[in-house]
Amino acid sequence: MKYSLRVKLSFSYALVALISVVLIMAITNLFLDKYFREYVRHNQEQKNNDVISSISHQYQDNGKWNMEMIETIGVRALENGLIIKVKDKDGNAIWDATVHNNGMCQRIIEHMAQNVSSRYPHMKGTYTEIPYAINSGFAKVGEIQIGSYGPYYLSDNDLAFINTLNKLLIGIGIFTMLFSLVLGSIIARRLSSPISRVIRSAQSIAKGYFSDRVLERSNTKEICQLTSTINNLAGTLEKQEVLRKRIGADVAHELRTPLATLQSHMEAMIDGIWKPDAERLKSCHEEIIRINKMVGDLEKLARYESESLVLNKTSFDISELIYRIVLNFEPEFKNKDIKLAFNGESEEVFADKDKISQVVINLVSNALKYTPEGGVVNISVKGAEDITEISVKDNGPGIPEEDLPFIFERFYRADKSRNRLTGGSGIGLTIVKAITEAHKGRIEVQSRVDYGTEFILSLPKETNQDE
Repeated sequence: MKYSLRVKLSFSYALVALISVVLIMAITNLFLDKYFREYVRHNQEQKNNDVISSISHQYQDNGKWNMEMIETIGVRALENGLIIKVKDKDGNAIWDATVHNNGMCQRIIEHMAQNVSSRYPHMKGTYTEIPYAINSGFAKVGEIQIGSYGPYYLSDNDLAFINTLNKLLIGIGIFTMLFSLVLGSIIARRLSSPISRVIRSAQSIAKGYFSDRVLERSNTKEICQLTSTINNLAGTLEKQEVLRKRIGADVAHELRTPLATLQSHMEAMIDGIWKPDAERLKSCHEEIIRINKMVGDLEKLARYESESLVLNKTSFDISELIYRIVLNFEPEFKNKDIKLAFNGESEEVFADKDKISQVVINLVSNALKYTPEGGVVNISVKGAEDITEISVKDNGPGIPEEDLPFIFERFYRADKSRNRLTGGSGIGLTIVKAITEAHKGRIEVQSRVDYGTEFILSLPKETNQDE
């Protein structure tokens, strides 16, 4: 059977309280019993000494005993649970409690045994008489025998004290257990309430409702982290859901235009409206190439994002590589009247040369597309202690702030019009990010509308080729 966290926490508090009280009772009784036995023995000896002292003072200078006081002392001792016998120096009985009241002596002995057995049921006690000498000066004038139930005698007051203490501990235990149940229930509710809310939110997320958020607050660090994680997960999934729907629309849009063009051209040629001449066939061929390029980009992206991607890493000068790429792009930049500048010293990196080339080509190609005539594109390479930074900066129209978090997503383009002159398949930057992350690097973008955009590629400097 499964129980809720609240029930488990409540009972755990009660169980801890119960165990604590039981341990306290056991330890208290253990130590109390040890010291209480010592106290009873000491108290018994003190009573015996008091009786002996009182009887000794009843011996008179003329060699006779004060019989009236001896009887009074004997009766008082009998009432306190002591059975005494007083003898003179010749062994003759002066006063005997069993003779004075034998029935009362028997009842006292039975009561003594009952008190001891009620506290210590397994203890074998016996009635014993201990003789003590009565001295007057330095001479022995008599003997007193004090009878009690051994090994020690528990009076009614002693037994009542122990029983009261145990009842008090039991009462405290019951109160503590009930209090811990109430307190545990309150604390458990405070702990379990946000967790239950998180569960409901997670269930909503599982059903596809990503707008639900956990608003309950808690001063427990782990619960705050849990609620924050669930809220972040819901927000991320909500954004991904929006992006997924947009990607679907984007793919349909990207494929619809070339397919619609192909369909209209083919239908026109089939119906005899157009002749299937070289110009018409070339237009169809261009659309087919466009679709094929998009499919090829998707295949590349799938391969780059695969966990089994193999990187053929070698050591090379990345500044030299970028310089050659810049030379290849110079004619296109000149045709568009865009100034292309490169600045960078020799920087050795350990990476996949072909894939890094593709990253740089994609970034430079984007700068070419989006920089207007008369603009400037600056490419630089800077080396730090453990990373190499590659910057591609243009002074184009820039990217709106709301689009910056999504520009590395598939088919995402800030240009909503999808101008075929500037917009590609929308996968280039996604490929850039996949290749960069495969090298354990980082790609960042900084952009302001009407001021331009800067892409910063950071690659780790790996010198060990086994890494």
